[in-house]
Amino acid sequence: MSGDLEARLDAIVRACPSLMQVLTTARDLQLPDWLVFSGAIYQRVLNHLTDRDPDYGIRDYDFGYFDPSDISYEAEDVVIRRVAAAFEPPLKAMVEVRNQARVHLWFEGKFGEPYAPLSGTAEALTRFVSPLFAVGVRLEPDDRLTIVAPFGLEDLFALTLRPNPLRRTNGFARTAASNRARWPELTVAD
Repeated sequence: MSGDLEARLDAIVRACPSLMQVLTTARDLQLPDWLVFSGAIYQRVLNHLTDRDPDYGIRDYDFGYFDPSDISYEAEDVVIRRVAAAFEPPLKAMVEVRNQARVHLWFEGKFGEPYAPLSGTAEALTRFVSPLFAVGVRLEPDDRLTIVAPFGLEDLFALTLRPNPLRRTNGFARTAASNRARWPELTVAD
């Protein structure tokens, strides 16, 4: 991954007060193996590159953690409630936390595609619909940002939306159309 692109992403993330508030609160919760990922990150970059407001199109903040010690819904629900209690509106309703250790239990029922168990939160990024979406960040105790982008950041900064080369999904065309409607500057490479 290009250090220059990582530095650009770091600057974009830090320039978004709402995102930094989510990252700071997420860090303070001290959940295991956590990342804020997907639209909360990539949409900020698209907005920056296309001269839109940093919060344009942001519907939620995907906040994943990985705790294989108890993959029951009840255990996850305790965390969901704890996370919700840590935020004030409107973020309270926008931060969506999920234990990545239990995604395989519900994914096929919701999306109609099989989903093998994950070994960590970063692995979830390798299964996203497109490399452009596969970006996560964690704010470390020393205020450094850890950036996880298993496919690199080139597609994101090139405004190129292509299918995940490791996992083709049924949802790529629908997702591409939705994103092109919001960011017509995107190039869709099938």
